[in-house]
Amino acid sequence: MTTYDVIIIGGAVMGSSTAYFLSSNSDFNGKILVIEKDPTYAQSSTCLSAGGIRQQFSNIENIQLSQFGASFIKNINSYLQVDEPVSVDFRENGYLFLATENGMSVLMKNHETQLSVGANVQILDQAQLKERFNWLNVDDIVAGSFGFKDSGWFDPHCLTMALKNKAKNLKVTYLKDQVVGIQRTNNKIVSVKLSSGDVINGGIFINATGAKASHTADMAGIKDLPVNSRKRFVFLFKCMTLLPNCPLVVDPSGAYFRPEGLNYICGKSPDKANDPDCEDFFMDYSVFEEELWPVLAQRVPAFDAIKRISSWAGHYAYNVSDQNAIIGRHPSVNNFIFANGFSGHGLQQGPGVGRAVSELVTYGHYKTLDLSCFAFERFAANKLYKELNVV
Repeated sequence: MTTYDVIIIGGAVMGSSTAYFLSSNSDFNGKILVIEKDPTYAQSSTCLSAGGIRQQFSNIENIQLSQFGASFIKNINSYLQVDEPVSVDFRENGYLFLATENGMSVLMKNHETQLSVGANVQILDQAQLKERFNWLNVDDIVAGSFGFKDSGWFDPHCLTMALKNKAKNLKVTYLKDQVVGIQRTNNKIVSVKLSSGDVINGGIFINATGAKASHTADMAGIKDLPVNSRKRFVFLFKCMTLLPNCPLVVDPSGAYFRPEGLNYICGKSPDKANDPDCEDFFMDYSVFEEELWPVLAQRVPAFDAIKRISSWAGHYAYNVSDQNAIIGRHPSVNNFIFANGFSGHGLQQGPGVGRAVSELVTYGHYKTLDLSCFAFERFAANKLYKELNVV
């Protein structure tokens, strides 16, 4: 029976980032296996995301994770180049959160938190917004938080494949298969059973299965991981009017839009009352026609005349308790490590989380960013760590 020191279940951005940081660390000297059922990542949360990266969070640790993510992306070839240079097509156009009077207290409190750790953000008042983005209707807007550096968007698939290719170059084994069972003896995970029928022994097991994280935890006898699969729509549309220097804009309604080549994409998280657990990819086009388009046209007059070109659905690995990540060892099953529940922020936080999890495996503690606030134990202790800026 084959044995690995570390078995990573899930090979998208979290799994491959962890594999890369482990395998590139000279202090780690073990065998690593990544099990991924679909090496194309066609339906992964990672590759169906909008690809954004920003520092506008309400929690310091989330800001720091994305700061490292931006640095990683901007210096990607110093990390991930194998033969040919790597490009993830990073568009550093910025992020703009708009606020009406009702949202100003939260905007300013978050801004203070962001500045406290050196985030590149500034507050633009209504006049400054009009001057900088003259295509934007800000009649009802008091101010906006503008992430002017280290914020924008990039290609999720390119980052995932670059992490994977570098990890493989560093002798990480990738296996196309699916975990269908996890053997646990008392408080220790012993092995995983695969759909192929193979059983593989391991020393440490890492749950990096995105929106399927709770299913994976269930197989390990862990029934209380609060991560549910929540469907999100992304719509691609065409507008004949050019919007100069357009960042990713987040409307007070929660709707967002950004350029995508010569076109634009948009989306919006549904109301809590209409956000069921879901694993299908069925599209509801009325969301664009009835909910998004009116908001877009009100915010950008040029968007009154647009045409939807295509669309897709993906899934958030949504932490229903506090919309923040769950990172670290299970308190009793301590050879089972979580990297779950990122609630739409996983792509941008992937490099930082992969580095952090690799530190837990190698040293038994965090060495760079202290992410202990995301520990699984917070739920039993009723010490939730709420993230306010979930898009």
